[in-house]
Amino acid sequence: MTPRAAGPRLSSGIVVLRRGRSGWRTLVLRVYRNWDLPKGRVEPGEDPLAAAVRETAEETALTGLNFRWGRESRDTQPYAGGKVVRCFLAESPDGTPALPINPELGRPEHHELRWVSLREARRLLPPRFQPILDWAEATVSGGSERPVAAGGVPGD
Repeated sequence: MTPRAAGPRLSSGIVVLRRGRSGWRTLVLRVYRNWDLPKGRVEPGEDPLAAAVRETAEETALTGLNFRWGRESRDTQPYAGGKVVRCFLAESPDGTPALPINPELGRPEHHELRWVSLREARRLLPPRFQPILDWAEATVSGGSERPVAAGGVPGD
């Protein structure tokens, strides 16, 4: 009997956006020399959007995200042995991001966070995120905003 190939390992994250004076800015995180988006593993039985919200709160302390563009997502191409990141878009209208202590590590998961323009994010983030940034930019500039129900998530 031949072993079945494992499917992609799914992580879930959010392109966190905030409108600044010069346009939309996105939150990026750095660990060592590597820049990333807030993201993490989807636990067994966990909804990918719920995982993305949980991971974003764990890594940045941001809550109260507004999914004004809906629940649509885009996946990265597989990388690092089959990982795939499912990315959602959300606005963080307020709140100060932080790097909370991860209880398992005894330290923050990242060394730095910063709000950057989408152009700067393209320079900092790895190539797997370029199509995600293209989608984010087209979505926020294209006026594809959807009405938001009470609770800040469309369809609730």
